[in-house]
Amino acid sequence: MAKTYRWAIVGLGNIAHSFVKYFDQPDGEIYAVCSRSQAKADAFAKDHQIPKAYGNLDDLLKDDKVDIVYVATPHNYHIDTILPALRAGKHVFSEKAITMSSDQLNIAKEVAASNHLILAEAMTLYHMPLYEKLHEFAAERHLGNLKMVQASFGSFKEPDPTNRFFNPDLAGGALLDIGVYALAFVEEFLTAKPYITGTTMHRFSSGVDESETITLRNANDELATVALTFRAKMPKRGIVAYENGYFTIDTYPRADEATFTDNTGHSEIIKAGDSTNAMNYEIADMQKMIAGELHNTGLAKTTDVMDVMTAARAQWDYRYPFENN
Repeated sequence: MAKTYRWAIVGLGNIAHSFVKYFDQPDGEIYAVCSRSQAKADAFAKDHQIPKAYGNLDDLLKDDKVDIVYVATPHNYHIDTILPALRAGKHVFSEKAITMSSDQLNIAKEVAASNHLILAEAMTLYHMPLYEKLHEFAAERHLGNLKMVQASFGSFKEPDPTNRFFNPDLAGGALLDIGVYALAFVEEFLTAKPYITGTTMHRFSSGVDESETITLRNANDELATVALTFRAKMPKRGIVAYENGYFTIDTYPRADEATFTDNTGHSEIIKAGDSTNAMNYEIADMQKMIAGELHNTGLAKTTDVMDVMTAARAQWDYRYPFENN
């Protein structure tokens, strides 16, 4: 008889509601929720018919029935749930950005490894069927060496310094909020670890990063550019250029369709998966990783992305207030 994996959600904001809405696993169930407010946990559990509700993390982690902790708190609090959950013997599936820095992530990885647990980031892009199909397409069509990856992401946010997007005390700024998607897209295609060759950032009045560009290179001479802003709309568009043609992928974080254009200008559409099932793909893969049916390749990609973000902030001399403390 197949095991049923019992999930617990920590942090009950909008993403938690989406997680429950789209969760559809024959060998998984949402068993518990946790909030700093018992009343909020009770209300969430009642609304979604979830068996257990906890008002503090310690009590949740004492529940032996919990197999996987899904971390859905704001990203500056992720490590405060990830480490206790791993130390309590729970597998951890964390929203992005998984941690605030490479140092935090390295500690979490060490704890996970020492306890023989799966630690993974809920980066949907790494689990969308389209990307596997694009890699297969590139090999079958002999597209040649990868030369360039471009990724843009612009989102207009009202210029309110109290909003979490611009609040330095909540680790606001474009890099960890939307940059993590653009860098994950780049990482999906690069064939070696990237390093920064140049970067510039413009600050919002509150001090957080409002807009930035990052250029990357790796040992295989593959180049990438990332452009981000919180103060203007830009398409979530990625371009992946090989010697013999290029892919264009719009809305790349959850894409189920891409366009391939060859060097003669001929184009064709490539489809795979369903964007409305995006969260379910990553949930299913997490369970497969725990079962030993799938290798946790996403963690290496997550590590590379976090290393780039940490290096970019170092070059900008940009630290969050709580890091200075």
